[in-house]
Amino acid sequence: MDAIDRIVAGLEKKSKIISPQEKKVIAYHEAGHALVGWMLKNVDPLIKVSIIPRGKSLGAAWYLPEEHQLRTAAAFRDGLSAALGGRAAEDVVFKEISSGALDDLEKVTKEAYRMVAFYGFDKKIGNVSFFDSSGGRDNPFQKPYSEETGRMIDEEVRQVVGEAYAIATGILAAHRVQLDALAELLLKKEVVFKEDLEMVLGPK
Repeated sequence: MDAIDRIVAGLEKKSKIISPQEKKVIAYHEAGHALVGWMLKNVDPLIKVSIIPRGKSLGAAWYLPEEHQLRTAAAFRDGLSAALGGRAAEDVVFKEISSGALDDLEKVTKEAYRMVAFYGFDKKIGNVSFFDSSGGRDNPFQKPYSEETGRMIDEEVRQVVGEAYAIATGILAAHRVQLDALAELLLKKEVVFKEDLEMVLGPK
């Protein structure tokens, strides 16, 4: 496990100074990811959650990806909600958000644009794709859609992300007791495994 952590996430940052309040925010952030992902059926199984800083990360929720050649629209949406669970937990618990969700927001934004502009998952945009499989365009200075369509894509992406965030917030508010228990366990142990998660959250 230590070897995998080191290869995937980087060296443990033992010299990194984190205040007790920041550590509490990180614990709730990671607990939020874990809880939302645990409650949604289309999210990969969670194997552990850590608040030990490694590389650029201050904490992490580790999933065991299942082999799928295809992903449904529902799976994409559940993935967005799980990715936003950390920021949503900060919002629910502290009524304030931090900069700790940068990587999450980058991932969510890219995924939402893929859903809307590439995979044809958005009813308003329809069954069209602006993905260029050739790796280049005949005219690199022109997008394959109008400004009006571009604005529509932006609006739909914001709506998709907003709905995913609302789902994450609703799950966390409904399971606040489990969220508090998991965050407290993380502050105590720093790393919790699947068995601990099942004890706190029940079976997935």
